[in-house]
Amino acid sequence: MYVVKSPLSDADLKTVSEALQGALVDLVELSLVAKQIHWNVVGPRFRSVHLQLDEVVDTARLHSDTVAERASTLGVSPDGRAATVAGSSGIAAVPDGWVKDTDAVEAVAHGLAAVIGRMRERVEATGEADPVSQDIFIGITADLEKHHWMFQAERG
Repeated sequence: MYVVKSPLSDADLKTVSEALQGALVDLVELSLVAKQIHWNVVGPRFRSVHLQLDEVVDTARLHSDTVAERASTLGVSPDGRAATVAGSSGIAAVPDGWVKDTDAVEAVAHGLAAVIGRMRERVEATGEADPVSQDIFIGITADLEKHHWMFQAERG
């Protein structure tokens, strides 16, 4: 059933919808991973890392909504259900229990790097197909790269 008709050709819509769905999954997962670590981080830098993780969560949640709404705008039903996110995981699993602050920084830096790599692929994939969606991916990538820089700087 098509409720909203996309202005894109079928081929372009396929490319863009796959990119949007992948981004949605990445962003939902990133928010969940960062929040899980946020709740469990311990160590001398607890407070700064704890607060920094909330910034990542806020960014991921904001952009996940933008991505999902862009998909809907193009007539594609976004899927951010837990089973979909879990079945498409692209970020390494976080350990159970307490997470030492240095391990938390390392895990988030690696998770951000993984998502950024895929976002950059989406920027490339959507350039011809839909510059509007490409622009969204560029903005997301810029914000995630800023967080990545800050977590890398935490390593010292």
